[in-house]
Amino acid sequence: MEPLEDLVAAYRILAEHGVIDAYGHVSLRSPRDPTRYYLARSIAPEKVQEEDLLEYDLDSRPLDAQGRESVRERFIHGEIYRSRPEVMAVVHNHSPSVVPFSVTDVPMRPLFHMAAFIGEGLPNFEIRDVQKGTDLLVKTPQLGEALAKKLGNKPAALMRGHGAVVVGEGLARAVGRSVYLELSARMQMQAMLLAGEKGKITYLDEAEVKASNPVQDYARAWPLWREKALARAKAERR
Repeated sequence: MEPLEDLVAAYRILAEHGVIDAYGHVSLRSPRDPTRYYLARSIAPEKVQEEDLLEYDLDSRPLDAQGRESVRERFIHGEIYRSRPEVMAVVHNHSPSVVPFSVTDVPMRPLFHMAAFIGEGLPNFEIRDVQKGTDLLVKTPQLGEALAKKLGNKPAALMRGHGAVVVGEGLARAVGRSVYLELSARMQMQAMLLAGEKGKITYLDEAEVKASNPVQDYARAWPLWREKALARAKAERR
């Protein structure tokens, strides 16, 4: 089934680009039933195969787990799909260059055309506002609902001391945004170091953000990434 093959590729692409490591996950809303979504069992992303994918309802209950362990933060996915009917894919990552922006008062700003979506605004989810003394994991429906509310209608949100959540109208856009969010964070820190306290950084303006976002579908990158990822997945089966 091709959509599930795409989801396998998405996991491996994000691992290959260092956006997720042994943790983090990506989901796909079912093309057959918008009240269902697919997410891999609790397994390292670069090891995911089709048989590792589970189907969930929007309460994040597996339909047929067959003894496979679910990821604890699946509520991120279910609650975002519930609140955002146009979203078809959700990525939760621990993107290393993004995390520092989640714990400082320095906002991420759009300086790279491939990540112009940053200019739409990236809210920062503070889990303490919902529940104090957590391990920062979004592992209850209440926390998932609060994260979805903080995300609102934005393409991504930071998660303080944890990572980020990124959405898209398809896997290509959610994965592409995740890859370029990490790259843009790295570039912004480099630009800030070069500029120093008194230097100037030229960010994209509002008109440039507006002009760039509709064409950022990563349609050229996705087939390349997908082909490489699935080739690796098939080689592991031999």
